[in-house]
Amino acid sequence: MPRPPVPTRRVTIIDVARHAGVSTTAVSKVLRNAYGASPQMQAKVRAAIDELGYRPSASARGLRGQTYTIGVMLPDIRNPFFADILDGINAQLDGTDYQVLIAASCNSEPGEAHVTDAMIDRNMDGVILIAPLTSRQRLDRIARTVPTVVVGRHGHSAVYDTVADDDFVGAGLIVAHLAGLGHRRIAHIEHHETDPVRLAEMPNAVRADGYRHAMHAHGLGEHIDIASTTYTQQGGYLGAQQLLARPQRPTAIFAGADIVAMGVLDALADAGLSAPSDISVAGYDNTTFAAFGPISLTTVDQAGHQIGTNAARLLLDRITDSSRPTTQVKLSPTLAARRTTAPL
Repeated sequence: MPRPPVPTRRVTIIDVARHAGVSTTAVSKVLRNAYGASPQMQAKVRAAIDELGYRPSASARGLRGQTYTIGVMLPDIRNPFFADILDGINAQLDGTDYQVLIAASCNSEPGEAHVTDAMIDRNMDGVILIAPLTSRQRLDRIARTVPTVVVGRHGHSAVYDTVADDDFVGAGLIVAHLAGLGHRRIAHIEHHETDPVRLAEMPNAVRADGYRHAMHAHGLGEHIDIASTTYTQQGGYLGAQQLLARPQRPTAIFAGADIVAMGVLDALADAGLSAPSDISVAGYDNTTFAAFGPISLTTVDQAGHQIGTNAARLLLDRITDSSRPTTQVKLSPTLAARRTTAPL
């Protein structure tokens, strides 16, 4: 029988030093861009690295204090809005030595704890947590262990930076748009929040508050109607079913996220209805598919790419200087009116 191939041994810094004819200390200086490495030495070492295909060990770098890895935790990998944030993060890190490692928490606190513990255990240089459900106390503990930026939460912290969209204003933009089209029975589908302590910080709760405030501001307080489900396509479908079963169904539905609006459109189609002929539909996020011609979803643009670039910029600053004052970035949303909304 043929013998199985022998696994290739990983190239080490010792191999590079021997190949270049220099000491391992010299190789280390070149890798760290440290003082004392002459141009000739750098050329010899770089050539040896290229010829041998040497890659620094992330675990070894971690023992020396840096792994050049950044962990990004997503609540749900199926929500396309998070891809916009990731694009912004990667754009900001382009040209640096940092690599992004992504993990999904499955929209649960135990899942988040598992993911964040794993990132800390692997000595990641920093973490970006997107719309975490984790308690404020645990977020503080994480940030005291590793540089942290929290995306989507509206709280302030002395130990981590935050980036968020002005969800209150964004919800008001949708209500003003629909009211301007003549709609009065404007309903909202929110993500049900189970923790009253966390309530004031979560984007879904802030959007629901913005909806209520805007409805009162437009003299439509008596028509406030909220279906509490989840920020998922299935949640949008179930929420729309609840609203369609009302004695007086709404003439417009404001879904708390674009992925929720997709479920609403599915429910309308199954009920023999369409948007905007029967019911106007608006989302929130301005994800890529919202602009697709067959969908053309009216939504709020909360600049996901810009959220990502800000989060990565703040994290790099925090890694460089962990003692600097924390920063809270709040972005201003804009309305993207398309074909799923029309005059009553």
